[in-house]
Amino acid sequence: MKEKKLTYEAAYEELKEIASDIEAETVSVDVLAEKLKRASFLLEFCKTKLKSTEQEVSNIIQQMKKDTDEDD
Repeated sequence: MKEKKLTYEAAYEELKEIASDIEAETVSVDVLAEKLKRASFLLEFCKTKLKSTEQEVSNIIQQMKKDTDEDD
């Protein structure tokens, strides 16, 4: 079975669940390291996605400015 492509929203929701489980002390010691590894992966995924989106938005804004300047 193929895993669905991870989205920022899904990663963020999973991070919130992991944090909530850890704060509520519902994670057993046996599973804690696994959960922390997953949280680390999800954090890195979210950071990368945010940086990528920020760069893309910046490029679009620059292009819009360029197009506006050419129209003048």
